[in-house]
Amino acid sequence: MNLRQLQLSRRTIAVCVAVAGTVSLAIGAHAALNKRTLDVAKEPAGAVAVGSTGSIAAGASRLALIIGNGHYPDASAPLAQPINDARTLSSALRHEGFDVDVVEDATKDDMFRAVERMKAKIRPDTVVMLFFGGYGVQVGRESYMIPVDATIWKEADVKRTGVSVESVLDAMKERGAKAKLVVLDASRRNPYERRFRAFSHGLAPISPPENTIVLSSTTPGKVADDSKGANSVLVSELINNLNAQAGAETAFNKTRVAISRASEGEQVPSVSSSLLEDIKLGG
Repeated sequence: MNLRQLQLSRRTIAVCVAVAGTVSLAIGAHAALNKRTLDVAKEPAGAVAVGSTGSIAAGASRLALIIGNGHYPDASAPLAQPINDARTLSSALRHEGFDVDVVEDATKDDMFRAVERMKAKIRPDTVVMLFFGGYGVQVGRESYMIPVDATIWKEADVKRTGVSVESVLDAMKERGAKAKLVVLDASRRNPYERRFRAFSHGLAPISPPENTIVLSSTTPGKVADDSKGANSVLVSELINNLNAQAGAETAFNKTRVAISRASEGEQVPSVSSSLLEDIKLGG
C-alpha cells in the first residue's frame, strides 16, 4: 500500500466514525423523546400544574354559585341591589373564566338544587366561589341565607327555612374542593328578626375551613344600609379589584379597606382567611 492509499484509508475511517456518532446521537434523542411522550401519556387527564410558589394554576377548574334574592314577600319593598349584584358579578366572573350558575329570587328548593349542581361539578382541583346577596340571619352562631319563600316568626324558623353558609362550606369541603371563596352581602336590617329580637344581629363570625376565605359586607354582629347605587358597595369594590394579577386575599382585603375608608368607618367589611396558597381570580 502506497502513501496516498494509506491517507485515503485513514480519511475513510474518520468519516465512518463521525457518521456512526451522529447516528448514535439521533437514536438517543429519539429514544428520549419517546420516553417523554410515554410519560406525558401516563399523566392523569385532569392533572393541573401547580407553580413552585404554591399558587393554584390559572387553568384550574373554577366554579361560582351566585344567588341574588331581592323580592321577599315579608319586606315592605324589594331589595334592588342583590339581583343587580348577581348579574354584574356573574358577568365579571365569566370574563375571568369561571363557570357561573346564577339564581335569582331563590326559594329554599332553588337554593338546595343550586348547591347540588355545584357539588356535582367540583373536582379536586376546583376553586369554588359562593356569593349570596339578600337577607341573612344568625342563629346559634351560624349564618343563614334566607330564601324568598321563608316563613319566619321565631328563631327556630330560621334554621328550618334558611340555608346555613357553614353547611354549604361543608359540602364544598366534602367534595374535595381545592379552595373555597365566599362573598356575603346579607348583613341588612330584615323584616324577620323584629318578630323575635329587639334588633337585627347581622351575621355570625364564620370560622373558615382549610383553604377558605370569607368576605362579608360588615363585621360580625353589625348591619349596613344599602347605598343608593344600582350595585352594593361590596360588589362594586370587589369588581374594581378583580383582575388577572390579583389573588383572592389581596382583592378581598383591598375591598375591605376601600369600603371602610369610603364610609369613614361606618361600614367595615370582614375578611376571614385560612388560605394555604394564593388563589388567582383572573384567567
